[in-house]
Amino acid sequence: MSALAAAFLDLHVPGTPLLMPNPWDAGSAKVLASLGFRALATTSGGFAMTLGRRDGQVTRNEAIDHARAIAVAVDVPVSADLEHGFADDPAGVADTVRLALGAGLAGCSIEDSTGRRDDPVYDLGLARDRVAAAAEVAHGGEDRLVLTARAENHIVGRDDLADTITRLQAYQEAGADVLFAPGVVQPDALRTLLSSVDRPVSVLALPGAPSVAGMAELGVARISVGSAFAYVAMGALADAARGMLEDGTFGYFEAMTAGVQAFAGASSRRA
Repeated sequence: MSALAAAFLDLHVPGTPLLMPNPWDAGSAKVLASLGFRALATTSGGFAMTLGRRDGQVTRNEAIDHARAIAVAVDVPVSADLEHGFADDPAGVADTVRLALGAGLAGCSIEDSTGRRDDPVYDLGLARDRVAAAAEVAHGGEDRLVLTARAENHIVGRDDLADTITRLQAYQEAGADVLFAPGVVQPDALRTLLSSVDRPVSVLALPGAPSVAGMAELGVARISVGSAFAYVAMGALADAARGMLEDGTFGYFEAMTAGVQAFAGASSRRA
């Protein structure tokens, strides 16, 4: 594998999970990297929010350009959230991963959700072929990417752990380097999932999830936060604005000072 991808994959150690937060722009990426995180991933929802849109309303070119901007801003590996590959067919997914190869990334993720409410997850056969097409591009040349395959059952309301495991096993066989089933957080479910696959498993930190230590004990290899940090920042903005609008106060200065210091430290490390 190319050096960047190999270094990123080496950070995935079951039992010593890689803490991989999700910045929503270059500035937040710089801050997170300066705090000591060893890898970052984009967030489709957080990025969409910066454009005033909902998750799933970003174009392929916008997502690739966004991922490139974050990868250029930091010295740590960056993985791109490429949603469902911006295509239904395997060839289209392959084209998306091919674009990601030129963006300075260490990895990318492809999910099996369709974006359609009436049929939210691809048929297993097609989903497997989509991962295989992505893997062929991600691993087939001199420049390589760590491919994360996502089973979205539990995000779209299909709490079928057996089907999720079947899907992850198929994606593993299709060439995925890392497996991810966002929404699976209960310890017993995670234990069953982890014992059923032979690739590093990533977990999305959600309410009800074990602590980092608890996930380490289970054998999780990576932990991410999705759009959570982006919405934490938006919540802080709303609180500060309400104080000014409704109370006529400016109680945000303490938080502002902390933010100024965090970004000043981050921006001084790299132009």
